[in-house]
Amino acid sequence: MREWWVQVGLLAVPLLAAYLHIPPPQLSPALQSWKSSGKFFTYKGMRIFYQDSVGVVGSPEIVVLLHGFPTSSYDWYKIWEGLTLRFHRVIALDFLGFGFSDKPRPHHYSIFEQASIVEALLRHLGLQNRRINLLSHDYGDIVAQELLYRFKQNRSGRLTIKSLCLSNGGIFPETHRPLLLQKLLKDGGVLSPILTRLMNFFVFSRGLTPVFGPYTRPSENELWDMWAGMRTNDGNLVIDSLLQYINQRKKFRRRWVGALASVNIPIHFIYGPLDPVNPYPEFMELYRKTLPRSTVSILDDHISHYPQLEDPMGFLNAYMGFINSF
Repeated sequence: MREWWVQVGLLAVPLLAAYLHIPPPQLSPALQSWKSSGKFFTYKGMRIFYQDSVGVVGSPEIVVLLHGFPTSSYDWYKIWEGLTLRFHRVIALDFLGFGFSDKPRPHHYSIFEQASIVEALLRHLGLQNRRINLLSHDYGDIVAQELLYRFKQNRSGRLTIKSLCLSNGGIFPETHRPLLLQKLLKDGGVLSPILTRLMNFFVFSRGLTPVFGPYTRPSENELWDMWAGMRTNDGNLVIDSLLQYINQRKKFRRRWVGALASVNIPIHFIYGPLDPVNPYPEFMELYRKTLPRSTVSILDDHISHYPQLEDPMGFLNAYMGFINSF
């Protein structure tokens, strides 16, 4: 009997090893086109992917898009063309550890570093002295808050922010409801390297789908695009490191919420109210109380955590209404 188990074990080892090193899925034509139309710049020896489209000729307006966790700049593809009809430059990047950007490990990923990467990208593009409109979602909201804090300090080399539009991000730690897998991974325990290694498309899709509304869930092809972006450069292996932003957000709440509450620029929030991560009405009640000067667009009742993907026209109309109001 013992010899039988030994034989099974010896057979299982190479099979498990092969499973844990499954190559990332091939990029779909749409995702490959997105990558091919983008560029890379180098930040401290690391390659960062970005998109930069020239839109309206003669307009001085620039918008920089900051994506959420665990996806990438591809989150904005449904509203990209609409933005180019209003702005002269439409710019988006994959944060370090996301999408097509490098995913070093081990590495201490932080919101502060991501904000510095955004600043470095705009210096790379020669736009460091231009007034920038920020449009952010989820994880990108926290990066925007750090950029806003730096702007408030009025230090040289920082972005000059003209406006900020946030969307469905956990800007308040006390109203944020992370998913179970996020809770397990963010604590960096002994299970983290095992869970990240065992993560596959089934686990990924079953974890992400519930944050979409019941009528606006992504197709299997769309989920594969998200998964392919995350699996590029073994991104599943840095998920636990990236999730430290949840702990950082709690630690630096005063800094980041304080920045939102104290700056004197136009601020707007586009909200999908069915969001289980930032639930209604708790989140919106606290938002209105903390930021009474901010304007808000609440989308249809069935729109959830990814409003720019679930209701791109509603999202775009809400954003244009905000941009055209000042």
